[in-house]
Amino acid sequence: MTIFVDVVGVGPKLTLLHGWGLNGGVWDGVRERLAQRYTLHIIDLPGHGFSEAQSITTMNALVDSVAAVMPAHGHLLGWSLGGQVALELARRHADKVGALILVATTPCFLQRDDWPHAVTAEVLTDFGVALNDNAALTIKRFLALQVLNQPQLRDTLATLQTVVAARGVPSQAALTAALTALATNDLRAQLQQIPHPTLVLQGSLDALTPAAAGQWLAAHLPRARYQLFASAAHAPFLSHRDDFLAAVNGFLPP
Repeated sequence: MTIFVDVVGVGPKLTLLHGWGLNGGVWDGVRERLAQRYTLHIIDLPGHGFSEAQSITTMNALVDSVAAVMPAHGHLLGWSLGGQVALELARRHADKVGALILVATTPCFLQRDDWPHAVTAEVLTDFGVALNDNAALTIKRFLALQVLNQPQLRDTLATLQTVVAARGVPSQAALTAALTALATNDLRAQLQQIPHPTLVLQGSLDALTPAAAGQWLAAHLPRARYQLFASAAHAPFLSHRDDFLAAVNGFLPP
């Protein structure tokens, strides 16, 4: 399998992982400034962006695909689905990861009897059905959810739409497979096995990964700190760029 990795910058190594339905271009708004301090390894997840279209339905398989191409002993920053991949990668390949930054990340994306801080099974089912009818339209709906309730909604939504258009909508098979991985993954019981220094960044208006999920995540990781961006939704690195960069630069060691 061919995984696309864009390498740019100078300094300590920092791998960036995007969310479902997007690609590494989502980091373009912060790429230049981050590259002044870090050597960025920006990965397109399997079947997304410029990476080979493969159907990977388990989190373990996603993790293995990323671990094979990311640099050793570097820091890891994951957003949404990429955050879940980052968590599991840090647990299973602890020696490859320095510090961990999780943006709009939840240990469990789907609501369960003991986990209310998530989307319902019906929402995920609806997305799965819609993918079979029109993958491009489903991506548009998903992007709209990411900016729901957020001030300057149109600007952020336009940026996300441009990112998808630049590298193409992922294949239906890849989207369905990644959705399956999200629906079945539950990392709550494994969090104590992740000893890395961790920064959890969350938007107060996030409709996909509620702030309560991020708070819970930070409270149950051994070495985590939590930062909430007021008036941000699911993509604070787009809507609150300066605050996001300040948080990352203030957390990572020089």
